[in-house]
Formats: sequence, C-alpha cells, structure tokens
Amino acid sequence: MAAARLLKDEATEEKGDRARMASFIGAMAIADLVKTTLGPKGMDKILQSTGRGRNVTVTNDGATILKSLHIDNPAAKVLVVLDISKVQDDEVGDGTTSVVVLAGELLREAEKLVNQKIHPMTIIAGYRMAAECARNALLLKAKDNKQDPDKFKSDLMKIAMTTLSSKILSQDKEHFAKLAVDAVLRLKGSTNLESIQIIKKAGGSLKDSFLDEGFILDKKIGIGQPKRIENAKILVANTAMDTDKVKIYGARVRVDSMAKVAEIEGAEKEKMKQKVQKIIAHGINCFVNRQLIYNFPEELFADAGILAIEHADFDGIERLALVTGGEIASTFDNPESVKLGHCKLIEEIMIGEDKLIHFSGVEMGQACTVVLRGASSHVLDEAERSLHDALCVLSQTVNDSRVLLGGGWPEMVMAKEVDELARKTPGKKSHAIEAFSRSLQAIPTIIADNAGLDSAELISQLRAEHHKDTTSAGIDILSGGVGDMDKLGISESFKVKQAVLLSATEAAEMILRVDEIITCAPRKREDRM
Repeated sequence: MAAARLLKDEATEEKGDRARMASFIGAMAIADLVKTTLGPKGMDKILQSTGRGRNVTVTNDGATILKSLHIDNPAAKVLVVLDISKVQDDEVGDGTTSVVVLAGELLREAEKLVNQKIHPMTIIAGYRMAAECARNALLLKAKDNKQDPDKFKSDLMKIAMTTLSSKILSQDKEHFAKLAVDAVLRLKGSTNLESIQIIKKAGGSLKDSFLDEGFILDKKIGIGQPKRIENAKILVANTAMDTDKVKIYGARVRVDSMAKVAEIEGAEKEKMKQKVQKIIAHGINCFVNRQLIYNFPEELFADAGILAIEHADFDGIERLALVTGGEIASTFDNPESVKLGHCKLIEEIMIGEDKLIHFSGVEMGQACTVVLRGASSHVLDEAERSLHDALCVLSQTVNDSRVLLGGGWPEMVMAKEVDELARKTPGKKSHAIEAFSRSLQAIPTIIADNAGLDSAELISQLRAEHHKDTTSAGIDILSGGVGDMDKLGISESFKVKQAVLLSATEAAEMILRVDEIITCAPRKREDRM
C-alpha cells in the first residue's frame, strides 16, 4: 500500500541528514558572503536594487549587506531573519559581520562532528559549556576605567578608532573618533542617539566634516523674514497653511457672478487670517511647520516679525521638538495647552553652497549635529553608516565601561580557555568544545587572510604568545606580524564581544536543532472567468 501523502502536491519536505545539510550549507554560504568584509583590510560590496532607479549601495557593513539580500534558503534566513546581524546592529552597533562569520564557523565545525555521528544535542550541550567558559574568560580579562575620566576618554577614543578602522572613515579615523566621542559624552550616559543629528552635504572631503553644538535644520529662511532671532520661542506644528481650495472632498461651488467668487476668496483669506492670529497669540517669534505655508500667511507672519519655516521634513521637526523641549501642535485654540520650544539663537548659516538654519543654545543640552562632507552621495551614505556604528558602540560603552583589547586578542584568550575546558571534559562533548575553540580562532585567521597575510603562520605565533601568563598579543595588520595591542591602542567594547559570542552561539544552536524542512505549496491563482 502506497504511503499516504500528508502534504499537498507541490509542498516539499526534506528530512534528517538532508535537511541538516541544506541548513548548514545555506548558513555557511551567508557567512562566506560577508567574510571578506571583516577586519581593517576588509573589502566592500556593491549592492544594486531591482526597484525603480536601481539604486546602488557601496558598503562593507555586515548588517546593511544582509538586510539588502533576498534569500531563498530557510536556514540562511535564520542567520538573517533571526536577524542576528540586525539585532547586533540595533543593540550594540558593531560586530555585525563577526557575529555572522562566527555562527557560520560554528556550523562548519558542527557539520564535521555530525558526519562523525555525534548527535546534534551533544554538540549543542558542548557549545553551551564552551560559550559560558569563553564569556567568563572575557569577564576576567576586561578592564574598567570608569573612575578615571581621562583614562576612560582615551579608552573611548581607542574603541572609536578600532571601530572606524574597518570602515571608509579609516583614513581620517582620529578626526572622526574625536567627533564621535565628543558627541557621545554630551549625552551624559543616555543611549538615545535621537539628539545627535547627522546631516550629509556633498562637496569638500571627509576631513571637512565637523561637530556643531545645537541643531541644524536643512531649510532656507523665507523672503522678507528676520534672518536672526535671539531668545526664540518656537512653535512646532503640523497643520495646513494653504488656502487655494475648499477643503471638502469633491465639493463644487456654483456662483452667478465674479463678485461671489471674490467673496469666497475673501472668506477663505479671513479664515486663514484668523488661524494666523491664533498662532501669533501664542507669543512666539518662530513658527516651524511640517506642511506648506502659502504666500498670504507667510506675509502675515513676516509683518508680525515671526520667522516662518515651511515643509520641514518629519524627522527634522520631531527631532527639533525633542531638542528644543517643545511638542508638535496641530490645533491652536488653547495657547496654554501648547508646549513651546526654546533656544537662545536662530540664524542662517552656509555649508558649502547651501543655506541652513542653525538653532543654538537649545533646551536639551545634549543635542548636537554632525555635518558630514564628502565627494559623492555613496561616500556620504557609507560614512554615515560607519559613524552610526561608532556612536552606538560608544554610547553602549559609556554605560557598560568594560574594555578589552582588539585585533584577535579576545578570540585567542577565549580559545585558550575553551581548549583547557575540552581537556578536562570527558565524553563526546569535548569534541564539540574543541570545535568551538577552532571556530573562535577562525576570526583572527579571516582578519589575517583578508589583509593578504600568512594566517597559518600568524595564528600559530599568536597561540604560542597566548600560552605565556599575561600577554596582549594580537594581529598587527600594518606591520603584518604579531603586535602588542596595548601599545598600538587597539581596544574593543566588552559588550560588543559578549553580544557576538552569545548571539552566534544561539543562532548556531537554533540551526543545529533542525531535522526537517517543510516548504508549503504555493497558492494557486483562481481563474476568474
């Protein structure tokens, strides 16, 4: 008797080893894809979209690359859709490539173990023990200089420079590290990066980028309006200030003479005048609107000596309301219930060829604006991503101030401890723990390979160095040998390394548990004849 079919005709299922192999291969392919972007000498990828305009992105940011991919393999989706790289990006900002590469290496090692007939659950148990051991090794080695402000600031500078050294900003990393550290220290321990605004202006070179205290709005000041206002009271609004049509959908008005048309226009003008009067009654001297402001109301504002800014983008006005301490209003009948924003000075400034509006002395002292300059929009986009990574890492480090050395040092420290654990552990688990140690060493190996160095030679030298009692040896990409990370000032945030370790282990564990992949039958289109 034929086996009863459980699934629909076109649904497919893969079981056991085949399912496991499919999931391993998909996940490893994703890791191999981003592997070449790892480290200071990592390469960039060009991503071309299929949408209108066929936008091109040039990047070596792991999260950006994986976000842009359309993937068919279910396990590869787990690496992307479990979105370990995206979570890493949102949570700590950096290490997006490392986390995918480490998960891929763990699965590559697991594949060998599965082929040796070791059960996936045994591998998972071994990986869990190894991850715990590796985390404890990091905890013991982490330094914390929070009590000494000067040392802590130099730690932050080192972390920022290490983060930026694998990005497009690596040529001017000192300049940008200083920008990022100054911006983050203004936040006074908050991890809300909303108050740091990044404005991109093409032209000049990356070195011309600067940090400006206060807030810059990418708009021009209208004609006949005050160009400079001191002690500004700002009303931020999202309301219609245009009067060219009756605002009833599909309304038609029939009149029998032009005089009646003039009456309707007069009534509309009067209505707008009353609205402007209500706004002026708030006692403001600056009005920022999300929507258009037509000539007539603009004229009325100019006569009252009020600076009116129209069509400010939504992101801009939300942030402006936040930093000036106001709220976005849309009705103006009760002036006492509207919260106004305040700042000491509003003036027009020039950046390159463009005029912008600068708000200084804002209520929220932490607010600042980073103005990025660069040769083209692609360079600016990549510079913004790089700077965002640095800002995220620094804001997390200000809260959790533990610091580790970089350049493959943490991976070697963890690998050494995990090896020790493997020797003490009886049974098949020890194979999994050894495999974990090999996966950790893969990261410095890939960093060296990407720089065109002899990774086998370098890693064996590193391993020998790390068997000494205290060492700060890591890979020095510039000299092409083993260097002292402490002297070279290469540091990383403990929080980033911990997140990489735990996320990669969990993702690998998730994929290891798979023993069946079921693909649903596609939905049929109904013929509507």
